[in-house]
Amino acid sequence: MYNPFSMKTHSTKRVAQLVGIHWMTLYRWLEQGKVRPSIVVPLNGRSIRRWTDRDVERVKKFKAANYRKGRGRKKKA
Repeated sequence: MYNPFSMKTHSTKRVAQLVGIHWMTLYRWLEQGKVRPSIVVPLNGRSIRRWTDRDVERVKKFKAANYRKGRGRKKKA
């Protein structure tokens, strides 16, 4: 049986560090529905997000396509 907790996962702040963005930027992308973690665990009325290595790669791809630090959004082609 598949157990999502048997694999290594990362916190949201750790993912932001790995990707090279501020954690608040990642939270904003989460709220806007631009990225999602694979595992969301409800705990006492809150949601704990756990990110797999595959999720981290998806966030890196999203960043490469959409993020420009300090110079605003990328211009659309």
